[in-house]
Amino acid sequence: MDENKPADLKDLIHRLTLEQKAALLTGEDFWSLPAVPEIGLRKVLLSDGPAGVRGTSWDERDPSLLFPNPTALAATWDPGRARQAGALMGAQARDKGVAWHLAPNANLHRSPLGGRHFECCSEDPLLTAEIVAGFVEGVQSAGVAATVKHYIGNESETDRMTYDAEIDEATLHKVCLPPFEAAVRAGAWSVMAAYNAVGGVTMTDNGPLLTGLLKDRLGFDGVVVSDWFATRSTAASALAGLDVVMPGPQGPWGAALVDAVRAGEVPEAVLDDKVLRILRLASRTGCLDGLDSPTEKTATPAATPDDAEAQLRDLAARAMVVLRNEPVGAAPLLPLDPGTLSRVAVIGPNASHLTAQGGGSAHVNPAHVISPLTGLSAALGPSVTIDHAEGVHTQRLLAPITAQTATDPETGHPGLRVDFLDAAGAILGSELRKTSRFVFMGGLPVGTSGIRVRADLAVTETGKHQFSVSGIGKFRLTVGAEPTAELTMTPSEDGDIVEGLVKPPEHRIAVDLEAGTGVRAEVVALVDPGLPIAMFGLHSEAPGSGADELFAAAVAAARAADLAIVVVGTTDEVESEGFDRADLKLPGRQDDLVAAVVAANPRTVVVVNAGAPVEMPWRERVPALLWAWFPGQEGGHAIADALTGAVEPAGRLPTTFPKTAADAPVLSTRPVDGTISYREGSLVGYRGYEKADTVPAFPFGHGLGYTTWSYEDITAAVTDSGDIEVLVRVRNTGARIGREVVQIYLTGEGVDRADPQRLVGFGATLAAPGEIATVPITVPARVLARWDADAHGWRVRGGPRALIASRSAADPRLRTRVEVADG
Repeated sequence: MDENKPADLKDLIHRLTLEQKAALLTGEDFWSLPAVPEIGLRKVLLSDGPAGVRGTSWDERDPSLLFPNPTALAATWDPGRARQAGALMGAQARDKGVAWHLAPNANLHRSPLGGRHFECCSEDPLLTAEIVAGFVEGVQSAGVAATVKHYIGNESETDRMTYDAEIDEATLHKVCLPPFEAAVRAGAWSVMAAYNAVGGVTMTDNGPLLTGLLKDRLGFDGVVVSDWFATRSTAASALAGLDVVMPGPQGPWGAALVDAVRAGEVPEAVLDDKVLRILRLASRTGCLDGLDSPTEKTATPAATPDDAEAQLRDLAARAMVVLRNEPVGAAPLLPLDPGTLSRVAVIGPNASHLTAQGGGSAHVNPAHVISPLTGLSAALGPSVTIDHAEGVHTQRLLAPITAQTATDPETGHPGLRVDFLDAAGAILGSELRKTSRFVFMGGLPVGTSGIRVRADLAVTETGKHQFSVSGIGKFRLTVGAEPTAELTMTPSEDGDIVEGLVKPPEHRIAVDLEAGTGVRAEVVALVDPGLPIAMFGLHSEAPGSGADELFAAAVAAARAADLAIVVVGTTDEVESEGFDRADLKLPGRQDDLVAAVVAANPRTVVVVNAGAPVEMPWRERVPALLWAWFPGQEGGHAIADALTGAVEPAGRLPTTFPKTAADAPVLSTRPVDGTISYREGSLVGYRGYEKADTVPAFPFGHGLGYTTWSYEDITAAVTDSGDIEVLVRVRNTGARIGREVVQIYLTGEGVDRADPQRLVGFGATLAAPGEIATVPITVPARVLARWDADAHGWRVRGGPRALIASRSAADPRLRTRVEVADG
């Protein structure tokens, strides 16, 4: 053995000075921890998730795979699919040099208005736990750390930096904690501390929850990292159990933490534990070299496979949910048979502009996004004429300028010229970009005081053209010979940095232009050299049809077609990090559009492209309704696969869809006097609907697929370990092969044995027409236990329980009883 080689991670810690230890606990910049070559530690790169691995910059020249949103992943009700998605995301991270991935989001769908609803898995703790655990295992199989977030009580974006989540002990353990606990059991290497407070203590300072519960009680041996800019104290957060402050190098730790140790406010041993956790993560992810006997086995690095796009397409299609499929004439409309069609109207704002992802830090830049119009054109083939009509506008901002319409004034090449200017206007650096929405978080040349964007555009239509700049800050906008507009744009009163990124203010100017000419558009964004952050966009729009003309053209196209497919949905300005939704309505006149189209053509299929529930007042008038989620970059192909039955859209809803927003058991996300009270306790989602005797539009677990099923038998037996082994026999009674998800609900709990049912297990099977399949489902003993607030622990209250095998929370099929022993 080389005596100079460290024997273990603790030996490495002893080789570091106090200043080096403190430096390791704060980001070197926005997206990395510093390297320490003398102990073999390389720079550790972090990246946002969970829709993909963006890397360390928002740059369209460095594209990433764009995955279906996490709620879509949960709609598969398949931890194996979650593991597959995680492994693919982990492989992409390895390709980008990322060791530490900020996903998955383990918070729940408490209110349908939650801005990050689309980033979370489910309203149910058990389903969320299973999907999150599978995803964590997948990411870490590639040698990349998964980060389970946002710990804890982080189900609202309104005042998210400051609100206090008032959660009683039972609700914390029964509802909020299970997904995080499952992730720890799955071996998660990182957990992110949330912005909010719980019980009056901000999470980065919350010792009882960070150290007492997470590290001590659950045995978490990984790294607790702060959400970005969440840490507000030095000694309090260090003593509470926070391990890494992000971003850096500014922040409340650094030199202040060194001073706190020297002043006796924080023992150096506390820093040693934090450094040990970082080195453990570095060893696990292959960022640490030189140990004599490595104490951690690093997973074999994986590279993004050649079939990655095919995997994303298949995953997105299988996650889609058939909400309705009523007969029109002799048979249901879905799946479509291209051989019976000659003219199809593809209508709606999301038909040609798919919302592939939600807004916020989860945003990635894919190499392409397949629209439903493109996917359907390919799937239906040249023998089917497709008439496209947008119908209504839903985008707030003008369209970005791209390399397809703009040329660089310097070279004439497609794209936009970006110059980084010093205070005197001299160019410090320059680059060619492909699109005109920019996010710079660090990485600017030293001394940058302004960012100038220039583009030459050919004018193809005579009339009034619109140009705009969007963003927060000071700008100079010039279009052609028009006078320069000097602008100062500010965020909304309670907005945060992410709202400025996703939903920025916009200033427009109108310019009369003639076809056959050209025009130069230029914007200069002023930058504070001390805070090298800039987020802005340059946009344009040619003259177009009026709103009434667009609407009428869509209805006419539907009337003339054999079949109308209407693709409606939300946008990344409606569903986003940084703010909550105001209501559950589709933006613009989309509801009117659906109603008018189905009145014009009864053979109408509606596809909803949204991450979270929306009100659908027309739902019972349309014969076929497919929920497509935010399906990622291959979404258009996936929608076509689902509609034609090339892939069965066998998804089941992981959250309840209300008829109207007012029906939701928990609706408001707005703090009252700074506090959000979780007074509903465990009555979240479908349990709250049942307790209130409210019938939703579509229940938790609902999904039709493309075949029918009969439930024929159920047996259940309690094992010596206390688990319940359930066997459910089902038969495919339809004409197509299909996948069925068997859901097991438990009743007979509570003091009066009248608590609403709750999901305790699920399993799936694939069966051919007429085939019988037996689905085994294990209900673990720990799932049977309930939190005893008096004993501050879990216990099983003995007595009879009913187990119900169901197709959804509102569609019970078989029932059996078991006797549960005290435990």
